[in-house]
Amino acid sequence: MAELEAQIDALWEHRDDIAAVMSEAEAGACVRSAIDLLDRGEVRVAERVGDDVVVHQWLKRAILLLFKLTHMETIELGPFEYRDKIPLKRNYEAAGVRIVPGASARWGAHLAPGVIMMPSYVNIGAYVGADSMVDTWATVGSCAQIGERVHLSGGVGIGGVLEPPNASPVMVGDDALIGSRSMIVEGARVGNGAVVGAGTILSGSIPVIDAETGTELSRGVIPDWCVTVSAIRPRSFPGGEFGLPCVLVIKRLNEGERHDKAQLNDILRDSGLTT
Repeated sequence: MAELEAQIDALWEHRDDIAAVMSEAEAGACVRSAIDLLDRGEVRVAERVGDDVVVHQWLKRAILLLFKLTHMETIELGPFEYRDKIPLKRNYEAAGVRIVPGASARWGAHLAPGVIMMPSYVNIGAYVGADSMVDTWATVGSCAQIGERVHLSGGVGIGGVLEPPNASPVMVGDDALIGSRSMIVEGARVGNGAVVGAGTILSGSIPVIDAETGTELSRGVIPDWCVTVSAIRPRSFPGGEFGLPCVLVIKRLNEGERHDKAQLNDILRDSGLTT
């Protein structure tokens, strides 16, 4: 692995003149080896270590080099035709993954056993953990990291990032539930067991606020085991007072406490947020 990483880094440093390092065929084989590791889930673009996110830049560089070294081609699958540089992921039965017609994932994305994809999309470099569901019209962007037993509800958008290589991707922890039409982007993080209410926008700059105290807990990071909803807080500007988006923590869950839609609805009603 260390040798492969060194080869990818060398190719990246000479990306404008790859022939100075190795032949195009050798470079292509090297890059494909790295993408195969991602595809099988043997390596990940990023991982959470304590409170920090560690990004493995060489894997992002491998993805970017893949685009440089490959060419557009027409791909025909049944009645469908595609034109792209990267093939679709294959061998779902062997991987223990359920893929509903209309769903697709790119080679280089990893889907762990038990993943279910409704008509949805997972991009290269992304990781979706075991027993998670990517629901209808949800998208998981390049290099995004999704934990185990996560439910990405209908229409959820998980943002992707490839450049710069050191940029942190979106991270969603184990047992999280992301409500319909929510957007998690720009390296934002959702903690283990967190529930994100429908329609929530979370970016790296959106404040996350404790509803009980009014304390700003973070920017772009939802803590573990809490229930959140989208909210607005007033801010004064020379042109007037305007409402800016924030994410409101309305309840803390016990660690390991599972939730379902009925429980979430009860919590929202108790907070006076639904009728």
